[in-house]
Amino acid sequence: MQFPLKFSITLVYLCLLSITTESQPTHLFNICPNSTTYTRNSTFQSNLNILLSSLTSNATLNSYAVTNGFYYSNASSSNPTETAYGLFLCRGDVSASTCQDCVTFAASNITHYCPVRKEATIWYEQCFLRYSNESFFSIADTSPSFVMCNTNNVSEPERFNDLLGATMNDTATRASNAPRRFSAKKANFTAFQTLYSLVQCTPDLSSFDCNRCLLETISYLPQYCGGKQGGRLVGRSCNVRYEMYPFYDETAAAALDPPPPPVSPPPPASPGSVPTEKGKSGVSSVKIIAIVAPVVVSVLLFVMGYCFITRRSKKKSGVVQEETGVHDITTVKSLQFDFKTIEAATNSFSDDNKLGEGGFGEVYKGTLPMGQEIAVKRLSRSSGQGAEEFMNEMVLVAKLQHRNLVRLLGFCLEGEEKILVYEFVPNKSLDYFLFDPEKQGQLNWSTRYKIIGGVARGILYLHEDSRLRIIHRDLKCSNILLDGDMNPKVSDFGMARIFGVDQTQASTNRIVGTYGYMSPEYLMRGQFSLKSDVYSFGVLILEIITGKKNSSFYQTYGATNLLSHAWKHWRDGAPLELLDPILRDSYSRNEVIRCIHIGLLCVQEDPADRPTLATIVLMLNSYSATLPLPQEPAFLSHTRTGSTESSMPTKGLVPDQSTIKSTASSVDDSSITEVYPR
Repeated sequence: MQFPLKFSITLVYLCLLSITTESQPTHLFNICPNSTTYTRNSTFQSNLNILLSSLTSNATLNSYAVTNGFYYSNASSSNPTETAYGLFLCRGDVSASTCQDCVTFAASNITHYCPVRKEATIWYEQCFLRYSNESFFSIADTSPSFVMCNTNNVSEPERFNDLLGATMNDTATRASNAPRRFSAKKANFTAFQTLYSLVQCTPDLSSFDCNRCLLETISYLPQYCGGKQGGRLVGRSCNVRYEMYPFYDETAAAALDPPPPPVSPPPPASPGSVPTEKGKSGVSSVKIIAIVAPVVVSVLLFVMGYCFITRRSKKKSGVVQEETGVHDITTVKSLQFDFKTIEAATNSFSDDNKLGEGGFGEVYKGTLPMGQEIAVKRLSRSSGQGAEEFMNEMVLVAKLQHRNLVRLLGFCLEGEEKILVYEFVPNKSLDYFLFDPEKQGQLNWSTRYKIIGGVARGILYLHEDSRLRIIHRDLKCSNILLDGDMNPKVSDFGMARIFGVDQTQASTNRIVGTYGYMSPEYLMRGQFSLKSDVYSFGVLILEIITGKKNSSFYQTYGATNLLSHAWKHWRDGAPLELLDPILRDSYSRNEVIRCIHIGLLCVQEDPADRPTLATIVLMLNSYSATLPLPQEPAFLSHTRTGSTESSMPTKGLVPDQSTIKSTASSVDDSSITEVYPR
């Protein structure tokens, strides 16, 4: 069973017979990542104390914050890197006094549950409180943090699941349109049983992000609590819950639910009109024709004009669409930039604005008239990427929205110009820091661990959580961009491929990608799958840990490549010898060994032996996940048949159209030990 949750997953029995009214809030769960810690009596601790005091003081009775059950703030000093950000959210139906008590209790206890942590979240039955050293306001975290399920089963599970899905989706829609991002609803299951549902987001989220968070969370309910009489999935941006008993205050919840849109009464009959058989006023045929005829003519002219313009634009652009029909320029027409606008933004593509050069063209920094900074990828005319690959990247990225994926702002197709416009990511790419002896020091262990986790979440989104199932096919250090806070963003989707929902494997006649990151089955036989990205991610992990390029191991370091170097140290019981020497003074031993372990599992020769990204994300965030022992990885000095590897580098080859096969492959994910809350 897979567990695609971002943090620890909890499957426990929860059956509350009534709404909790005890003076002490009921503690549910807490998350205390140890990737970043602070020293006692430090500036951050001082700011954190100020923040928690501010949250408590704003939870006083009759205050605006406690009346609305939500408040967020930050505490900073002269050093902006030591700023503490935090918020509290009370359940929408609880009273102001209950909210005040819960927030006060949470603020005084969170540092006891999570000592010296720069990031922490604590959940109680009536509220939750969260703080971090990085701003998270208005950012949707759509991964549930823990699950709680009632152990009692329902009768007629199929019919119940249908009712649950419809009820929860409707409740999510109502909540996303409500000012407090809260809604509760009940529906009859049988003559004697009623389904009660409640959903809530943090009110700093937009209506769109709230709805997205709730729907993604609701989609996990059948997997974890299918057929159960109650369940909840709780996250840091939204939560959902259902039970077969009233677990919330129905009167308070009803007062917060947005009312249904009013039904407009029929217009009064005009004097002299002739009533119809149903009592409605009549309108003469002449008036009907006079009103309808111009409208019909206008619509026909608009449709004809639109078809004509569309046909001309397709002819002019010469866009080649794939047989699958995925590439439809009309899906992103609103993102189209004028060439003159981009030319002005980049100062006519001056060398001073040049950020770098990739396999398919040059990248420039630009500034739009409103002051927004952008990154402009101008594809060279001699590059292998034609209209097909350009449209592939454009359509794919335009539909992908995740904090760990680079965001496409727009594109330009004019004449022979093919240009992509991305958000500007100030810290360039990972390889710019990782492989430069003078810049390596800026990547301490906590930053590298954050990059590993962020890349894993980004690729997981591509594989399982986006509307399309996507294989990146070119995951490497130079395609990992870093924002101002060194958060990773996966970029460059020119070689990506879309998979069908039930498809697990495909093949191609021509190999694309970067030698050293490509899986053996892809390089040797042209077969690629989700596990191909897993292999590339394993190489990436080992490069981040060692600070060395995979390609730099040819006849150096006493090994054939990075994988054989890593395997040698793992086999000899000295995995920490792999660690970049610049990190030797400050690192987490458990995290480093765990990452090496995961990296070696990712590069197993048989794709079935590699974990999925969902499993990898859980392995990275749960120390109680059970990891299988890795075997000797692929691409060492000899293959399983004993023949010497003799593959040639293939970097820079041009992709052609893939031949898709719906070949099922066995998937053997590692088992995960369940985690229970304290």
